Formats: sequence, structure tokens, C-alpha cells
Amino acid sequence: MITLGIETSCDETSVAVVRDFEEILSNIILSQLVHAGFGGVVPEIASREHLKAVVTVFEQAMAKAGIGPEDIDLITATYGPGLVGALLVGLNFGKGLAYGYDKPFVAVNHLEGHIAANFIMHKNLPDKHLTLIISGGHTSLVLVEGFGKYILLGQTKDDAVGEAYDKVAKLLGLGYPGGAEIDRLGKVGDRKYFRFPRGVIKENSFDFSYSGLKTAVALHVRDLSDLELEAHRADIAASFQEAALEVLVVKTVRAAEEYGIGAVTLSGGVASNSRLKDLMLKKLSNKKIDFYFPPPDLCTDNAAMIAAAGYMRYKLDGPSDLNTNAIPYLKLV
Repeated sequence: MITLGIETSCDETSVAVVRDFEEILSNIILSQLVHAGFGGVVPEIASREHLKAVVTVFEQAMAKAGIGPEDIDLITATYGPGLVGALLVGLNFGKGLAYGYDKPFVAVNHLEGHIAANFIMHKNLPDKHLTLIISGGHTSLVLVEGFGKYILLGQTKDDAVGEAYDKVAKLLGLGYPGGAEIDRLGKVGDRKYFRFPRGVIKENSFDFSYSGLKTAVALHVRDLSDLELEAHRADIAASFQEAALEVLVVKTVRAAEEYGIGAVTLSGGVASNSRLKDLMLKKLSNKKIDFYFPPPDLCTDNAAMIAAAGYMRYKLDGPSDLNTNAIPYLKLV
């Protein structure tokens, strides 16, 4: 089955073509660089940029896959969570294609798409595993009992980890998005320069909190002179990163042990972070727990994961109603 996927939940316009659940024929991702000057995504601008780009990205995806509309068997698009205006662009484009070409349509949960990314890449991934979904909008620890069967163990109670990365990057005078820059600086900075607080909701909880860490970095930077900030920028980045990631690793490993899980996956934009993967691999290897993560192009928001998740949803539930609307705060469970 040839599935077309469309993803416009935030600031990436992406269209992909996937055969069944595993072969990616194309996965075009256009990032909106216009937001860099604002230090974050501006929702209205994001919607307009999607409108300008979606047809071109669709044409590029079809051309790279070497197919025409008649070859498509299923059309899928993200309907939440995300920025409502951005979601509506991709969702309505997908529904329009489905209606015009008389193809079945499936509305896809963006978070389920992130879960599907690991199923695409790792054929030996057990149906039952633990996944950590981490991005600019999400920090969730989810027990996967099989595709479509999820138990939410914990989630952020305020800022997502990716959001904290972006805000700290702005405080340090780095570019947007800031995750890659902090990851780069963290490799050369002193991780023990300053011990920032670890966000712990309750000792035995699997929930997360990043607002306190973000504030602590802001207060620390405020008390530095320009020369001191310049001298310690990499140290602050490294110290912040250790605080941010330590909680993710500790809680994920503890959940895997408590629930007797033999495999852990990462997904979402922050899953590309090299320090996180190093820390997680070390801790999980010591516990003899398998560890999986997608390549960078399947960590960021992308349509290949939406196509794969939509294909599986179609197998489970059949097509969605063409009246399906965008749900900006859609939950996984």
C-alpha cells in the first residue's frame, strides 16, 4: 500500500510517501527559518509559511517517489496536537486531496507518529516497550503495549524539555532552534561548572518539570557580566544540559525497571541530542535493556512517521471522516 503523509503541526512543512509500514520512498522536510529572528515559532507566520510551501513540498515528494496521484492508496495528515492554524493547512490539504482523488483519508495523532518512527526503522523492536517522546512541545514517558495501545506514565507539568533548550539558548545568545547549539557547546563546556536544579515533581513520580531549571539559568546569566557570560557560555550550556537530561535518563531507566521492560526508545526532536543518547545507552546497557532511536530526519517533525502511523491506524480502524477537525491539544491517551 502506498501512503501519502502530510505534517504541518508546527514549523516544518513535510510531505512523504511510504510503502506499507517500512519503505520510505520520499520524505521532504522544509523548515521555516523565518522564526529565527523571533527566538521562537510565531503561530500566524507558521500558518502562512505552510500555505506558501505545502503544494511545492507535495510535488517534490511525489517526484522523488516517482509516483502519480493514481498510485496513492491512502492519504494521511496530522490533526493534532500542534498550532491550530498550522494544523489546519496540512489537514485541509490532505482532506482536499483525498476528496479530489477519491482516496481514503486518515487523520493522525502527531505523538503516535513519533512512536511510529521507531517501528519504521527498527524491525526487531518489540511491540511492548517504553518510549520517551521529547520535543519543543512534548515531554512524555509512555508504555507502549503495541501500536495503538498506550499507557501514559508521566509528562511535563510545565515546559517541555525542548522548549527549555530553546529558551536557554536565547538567554545565551545562541541561534534558534537552540537544541543543536547547546548540544555542540556542551561537548566543550565544563559540565560541573554550576549545578542547576533537577526538576523533580515527587520522588516516585514519572512526571517532569523544566520551568524551575529555565528560571535558574536565567537568574545565573543575569548576575554575570558580558565578559563572564562570554567566558562561560559553553560551561553554562553544558551544566544546563546535564541538569535537563539527568532527569530524563533517571526516570526512564527507573520506569523500565519497575515495569519489567526490555526495550526503550527515544523519539521527537530532542532524541537527536548526542549527550542524551550517550547517557541513556550507558545506563540502559548496565541494566541489559535494549535501546533504540530514529535517525535525525525521523526525530524532527516529518511526514514519513505520519504516513506510517496513518497506515497502521487505517489497518486498525479504517478511514477517518472528512469532517475531522484540528485539535491543538490532542492527547495520545
